[in-house]
Amino acid sequence: MSGPPSLIDDIRAALSPHGLFLRGSLHLDSDGPDIGSDQRARTILLIGHEGSSHWSAFRHWQATSPDGDLPDPLDRWSKAALTPIAQQFDATAFFPSDPPFQPFQQWAMRAEGLKASPLGILIHPRLGLWHGYRAALAFADPLDGAGAVEVGPFPCDACQDKPCLRTCPASAILPEGFQYQPCRSHLARAEGVACLEQGCLARNACPVGAEYRYTHDQLRFHMAALKR
Repeated sequence: MSGPPSLIDDIRAALSPHGLFLRGSLHLDSDGPDIGSDQRARTILLIGHEGSSHWSAFRHWQATSPDGDLPDPLDRWSKAALTPIAQQFDATAFFPSDPPFQPFQQWAMRAEGLKASPLGILIHPRLGLWHGYRAALAFADPLDGAGAVEVGPFPCDACQDKPCLRTCPASAILPEGFQYQPCRSHLARAEGVACLEQGCLARNACPVGAEYRYTHDQLRFHMAALKR
C-alpha cells in the first residue's frame, strides 16, 4: 500500500508497538461513512494483526489497565491503543464492535482482494485464517496511491482435501456457510472441551498459514468468547 510516504510510515511506526499493521486501503466516494461536519470518508486504512502479533501487547494492557477486567477486553484494548493514533493523524477511528456497524468484511475484500472461507472467516493467501481487523482509520481526503491491492489467489480453490469441511465435530461447517448454533451447542457439552482448549478444530485443520496459528492462550480466549 502506498500513499504520502511520511504519513504512511508514521502510521506504521505508531502501530508497531501494539503489534498491529496497515492491512490495506481503499478509496471511497459517496459510500464512505459519515465522519462528521457534513463530511464522508474518502480513504479508509484498515488496521489489523497478523497471527498473534498483537497478543502480548493486549495481555500486558489487560494486566495493567483498570479496564482490563471489564467485559470485551480485546475491544477495549483496541480503542485504548488506536483512538490516540487516530487523533494524532487527524483521522476518525471505526471499530468492528461499535454501531453503526461498518462493512469491515466488504472493505477487507476490496482492500486486500480476500474472500470468505467455508468457516465464514476471510482467508488470506499468506496468513490463512489467522488474522483480524481491529479498526479502520477514515480520512476526509483521498490519499494518493491508496487503493485496492490484490494479494494473491483464493487459497480454497486450490485446496483439494478441504479438511475444514470434515473436521468440525458439531457438523457446523456446511456448504451454505458456518452454522453458529450447532457450534455453540457443542461447546456447551462435555465433548466440546477439545474445541475450547485447542481452538476450533476445523480452523486448526486449514493448512494455509499454519505458521501464523494463534497461541494456545489466544485460541482459548476466542473460544470462550464464542461460547458465551
